[in-house]
Amino acid sequence: MAPILGKHPRPDFSDRPDLNDRGDRAGTPTPDPTPDHDHDHGRRFAAGRAARGRLPLVALAWVAAYGALRVHWASGHQPDDLSPVGTDLVAFTGWAAAALCGAAAVILAALAVPRADTLGPLPRRALSAAAWTAAVCLVASGALLLLDVIGAVLPGLGVRFYPLGALSRAACVTGGILTGLSARAHTRRTRPGCIRCGRRRGAAGPLARTPAWAFWAAYLAVAGCLTRVAAQAVVGFDRSPLSGGPSAVLFEAGFLLGGCLLPPALVHSFGRTWPRFVPALRGRRVPRPLVLWPGTAISGGLTVYFGLMLLQMIWERLHGRNPFPAEGGLDLPESFFWVAVPAYLLWGAGMAVAAHAYARRTRVPCPSCGH
Repeated sequence: MAPILGKHPRPDFSDRPDLNDRGDRAGTPTPDPTPDHDHDHGRRFAAGRAARGRLPLVALAWVAAYGALRVHWASGHQPDDLSPVGTDLVAFTGWAAAALCGAAAVILAALAVPRADTLGPLPRRALSAAAWTAAVCLVASGALLLLDVIGAVLPGLGVRFYPLGALSRAACVTGGILTGLSARAHTRRTRPGCIRCGRRRGAAGPLARTPAWAFWAAYLAVAGCLTRVAAQAVVGFDRSPLSGGPSAVLFEAGFLLGGCLLPPALVHSFGRTWPRFVPALRGRRVPRPLVLWPGTAISGGLTVYFGLMLLQMIWERLHGRNPFPAEGGLDLPESFFWVAVPAYLLWGAGMAVAAHAYARRTRVPCPSCGH
């Protein structure tokens, strides 16, 4: 056997062409895909940068159209019955809302001018601050949109839905969001930093671990939710203005999930990786929007709505008036609202901080600067 093995050595397949490689089989070298990949990535980046440059124009068109509607309504053509309080917006109503849209349109027009990117540091910061101020005012004016969402999703809950008022508030909030995005895009284009993501050199990157302040914020949000439940328990659950039925059950379930499960999910590992007791998904990564988007939306709605309500309560009480007189079937002691409204605000603000930490914890680093 030894001579036979020596006479017929084992063939060497090291130089054999790979049959799965069509380029080698055809005798032609396989091109390196890296340049094409970089070229495609560069084109996508350039397209995204151009889209961000057009964003102020889109926001300008939106705010100008909505401002024209506000002028028409303020001149005596506003419909009635747009919300529980009569008007569709809060904080800025009537001609004040039209003036706010006009100011936002002027600011967006300035952001859309190409020379705005070449302004000096002080004018650039002033323009950005004005844009953010207009964005916050527009979003705050549509605070009643939170009730519209609840009334539309749960029609049998007892929260009346106002279709025309809801559309107006949605348009106002959308204008505020577009204005804020335009301000952020302008800041990223003009400040020194990474050309790809716009972050400054040395900026904080993704969090390696969830910080202690995020845990505190999340559990303060849980405390706010439980305080709200305790306040209702003191006055009696039978005195709730909400109707019964399946809608009430769904609302209470969502209430507890949003107040007792979602905030911890923003800071604990089960909000990033499915836990073991989920049989089909355990060990897999939780989709980022599944946790971040509800956390951001709920915290934003609670903070804006109940923040404005608390300011209104303070204003009414300073002028010697009861912020919530017994009318419209709402007959609850004033002390209940002085506990429930700050509890809602604590819930929203705490979850907003926890959502910010979750966003940084799960953020994909920029391929250029690593931040």
